[in-house]
Amino acid sequence: MEKNAEKLLVLGFVGTLFLFAFFFFILPKERFSNLENRYLQSSPHLTWNNLLSKQYAEETENFVTDHFPFRDKWLFIKSAAEQSRLQQENNGIYQGKDGFLFEKFLEPDYTKIQQYIDSVNKFATNHPTVDMTFMLAPTSIGLYPDRLPWLAPSYSQQKVNEYIGEHMWKGLTFMNGFDFLGPHASESIYYRTDHHWTTYGAYLAYVAYAEQKKWDFLSKKDFLIQTVSNSFLGSYHTRGQFVGLSPDDIQVYIPRDSTSTNTYIADTNQTMTSMYDKSFLAKKDQYSYFLGGVHALMTLTTDLDLQQLEQEKLLVIKDSYAHNVIPFLTRHVPEIHVIDIRYYNGSIDEYMSDNDIKDVLFLFNTSTLVDEPSILKLNN
Repeated sequence: MEKNAEKLLVLGFVGTLFLFAFFFFILPKERFSNLENRYLQSSPHLTWNNLLSKQYAEETENFVTDHFPFRDKWLFIKSAAEQSRLQQENNGIYQGKDGFLFEKFLEPDYTKIQQYIDSVNKFATNHPTVDMTFMLAPTSIGLYPDRLPWLAPSYSQQKVNEYIGEHMWKGLTFMNGFDFLGPHASESIYYRTDHHWTTYGAYLAYVAYAEQKKWDFLSKKDFLIQTVSNSFLGSYHTRGQFVGLSPDDIQVYIPRDSTSTNTYIADTNQTMTSMYDKSFLAKKDQYSYFLGGVHALMTLTTDLDLQQLEQEKLLVIKDSYAHNVIPFLTRHVPEIHVIDIRYYNGSIDEYMSDNDIKDVLFLFNTSTLVDEPSILKLNN
């Protein structure tokens, strides 16, 4: 009798594995997770460089994890179970003080970080005539560790940023987000329910970059500041599934002396006559109001007069923290090329050569950078 029970148990276990494998292969693969409010890992691309650098193995692991059958259902069940136990952490999200949610940030793998730094340094040294700036912004947990729940484990993003800055090639300008955000920590520079900085936080980044470039930046009084949404519940809320939270406001800074900007999206071969897509304000992913969300390659062209013109072209290599910063930059550069290296698989060297790029801005947040192997694609 016991042997029969053991056989049934083994058969049930093996059958379950085969069943999940079957569903994994036949179910359609989603590009975006509404529950986690992020783009999922795409099918990994096998090359010798990816194989030798272990990037292919990492992308394969992420692909299987992101597309595990009924993933959203399992995450919801996990979330409900953990909240029933009155936990202040769920799916990697802490419920902190003052209505803030935070993404867990533990000590990263410094070996990987050094590989990413080496990739950036090699790219910069290969282009000695190109003016390059690397801006690294902390996420909210980096600036507000005092708002975490009691005894919640967390690692200092300040240490990470300082380490990266110290090891960047000195011919490249490194901008530590703590330097220009820290003095404004008491102001609304981060969304409480999302991983991005607010438009005001983006404005502070713009001012810091403009000062570094010696541009004549616009003051806040030069903008008409409008609230376009007061119902934004962002990615942290979606992942944590905490209840009773107040939504965030989304603001847009419209220059009083406005100029028109055309946004070409290479992914879809479409051109928008605005940098803002209002349709997203009626969706869950309201942050995609800025630039219409994540795209591998975009080009923004603005008709500037000579008094506004600071330089002719700029290439921005970025994550989504750049989305609400770029509209400010269009006031100074008439042609801005935007590459999201997580999704762009072409040669950046060739792109820069083809488009005569002489200025590059890297813009990433700390949490994304330390866990994003796609930065290794810089030198492909």
